[in-house]
Amino acid sequence: MENLHDKRKIYDRSELLEDQIKESPIEQFRSWFLEAEADAQVSEVNAMAISTVETDGCPRTRMVLLKAYTWEGFIFYTNYESRKGHAIESTHKACLHFFWPSLERQIIIKASLERLPANLSDGYFHSRPKGSQLGAVVSPQSQVIPNREFLETKLKALETEFENKEVPRPENWGGYLAKPYEIEFWQGRPNRLHDRLIYNLTDDFDWKISRLAP
Repeated sequence: MENLHDKRKIYDRSELLEDQIKESPIEQFRSWFLEAEADAQVSEVNAMAISTVETDGCPRTRMVLLKAYTWEGFIFYTNYESRKGHAIESTHKACLHFFWPSLERQIIIKASLERLPANLSDGYFHSRPKGSQLGAVVSPQSQVIPNREFLETKLKALETEFENKEVPRPENWGGYLAKPYEIEFWQGRPNRLHDRLIYNLTDDFDWKISRLAP
């Protein structure tokens, strides 16, 4: 067994104090997102983990890409019949997580999810490279398949079929809007006394800001 006791990092790059943050968590997210986007050490700023709860009660986490954010929430796309899709359709909730190690920052978002209108999913689908469009058609996401050749064979057939045609968006593929009701901003600090400021949506649709112990 490898001993990891001595693997430690000193967090001392920045701070997060109450007089520095925005009144809206979306504004605060945008501020941090733009800083991460400008940091050369962040290779994929819109990569985020999505955790859902499956029928056995166990959470399951995977990495996806954030494709847009608005005043309403956070948008990503997936196969509605994947394990992720089934879990979302069952609970209509998920937890999103951004981690930017070079900035010593995390953002944790609890949200209610709803499907995007079909026209918005259509618009994004047809903005993707054609190979990605065909990949969405080819893959029965999360289902057991016999081998890699199964996918490659289907892809070649579809490449021929749609060589000079528009690829229709599969009905089981589209976007979700994650509407946040809790967002925590975590800033690493020395001695593990990290800054944790959390926004909670109130009954009158305002945001209450609190500090959590690290």
